[in-house]
Amino acid sequence: MILVINTGSSSVKFAVYQIADAQAPSPVCRGQVENIGSSSLFSASSGDAITIEDMELDASSIPGHGESIEWILGWIDSTLPDVQIKAVGHRVVHGGPIFTTPVIVDEDVLVELTELEKLAPLHQPYNVAGIQAIMNAHPGIPQVACFDTAFHRTQPKVAEMFGIPDEYFQSGVRRYGFHGLSYEYIVSKIRDIEPSIADGCLIVAHLGNGASMCAVDGGKSVATTMGFTALDGLPMGTRSGSIDPGVIFYLIRVKGFTIDQVEDLLYRKSGLLGISGISHNMEALTTSTEQGARLAVEYFAYRCIREIGSLTAALGGLDALVFTGGIGENSPIVRERVCRGLEWLGISIEEGANAANKELVSTLGVSPAVYVVPTNEELIIALHTAKTLKEQ
Repeated sequence: MILVINTGSSSVKFAVYQIADAQAPSPVCRGQVENIGSSSLFSASSGDAITIEDMELDASSIPGHGESIEWILGWIDSTLPDVQIKAVGHRVVHGGPIFTTPVIVDEDVLVELTELEKLAPLHQPYNVAGIQAIMNAHPGIPQVACFDTAFHRTQPKVAEMFGIPDEYFQSGVRRYGFHGLSYEYIVSKIRDIEPSIADGCLIVAHLGNGASMCAVDGGKSVATTMGFTALDGLPMGTRSGSIDPGVIFYLIRVKGFTIDQVEDLLYRKSGLLGISGISHNMEALTTSTEQGARLAVEYFAYRCIREIGSLTAALGGLDALVFTGGIGENSPIVRERVCRGLEWLGISIEEGANAANKELVSTLGVSPAVYVVPTNEELIIALHTAKTLKEQ
């Protein structure tokens, strides 16, 4: 059995998979601890998605990520005694220029992952904390780090660089891209769904509270919307997306912002929340009659349309557009607005199929095709973990 851990700033998500040779991976259970450090909530479900646990935890007993992981391991032991964890796979946001494939974690790797915290200070420390928690409590269990940036390391230098002196690129200031594990899974699914386009020109739109897009040619990333950090590109739930750097200079010099205040504004008070003044939740915004909510949805769709146009240019054409992520999978309104703005590309969406969240939502036989494919980052991590350990 392989345990998959995905640590966030205030949560730990987990999944357990049974992986055997020549058999499809079988999900055993999944769940999460939320609101770590306050009124923590634990929930879990079996492989068939029937809820088997849902409880509030004592904040004093679950003060941090390490304790949350210990709780998860204890719950697995007591609730599913036949489950024997043989390895742990972790989602790690940043692999920098060093890690281009999954890697078995040892003390040296852990040091390098910690060094990369300066490139992703709002995400990486929690990923490292999850690895350290397992290492401290169960040092005999092998761990594999799987990187959100690795999928994008196939991009040419011209797609990774900024218009600044090359010495900064060489020191690590480059466009890394994120959500790579999700993109990798979607590309694998497209091979099952429609093999004839799997090696063609695809744009995958991972739209959720964190949102990005990736141009994929022949199964490989050639361009993406996120850059040096997960702040770049599309507007998100609370993140601004792309912004003129001059705005930052203005906020500091004229408005008197500190660096921490700018960071707080752009990461936590902008995006859908900042524009609408109401919520970061797309479902709440699409059902609201407030002017701010309408503007936020309109801006989100507008930026999606512009980025798809840019990525299509990078690809030199487009065979299929794939929506995934919480918004991409569940918001017919957003998909319809985005696709309506792409009719110049030949995209034609079927209203009924789109409203029903069908797999194929474009007109049959029309290219580019438009698909809705649920992502599964946990599964791709489990597969990477099994493969990496087998190859050691």
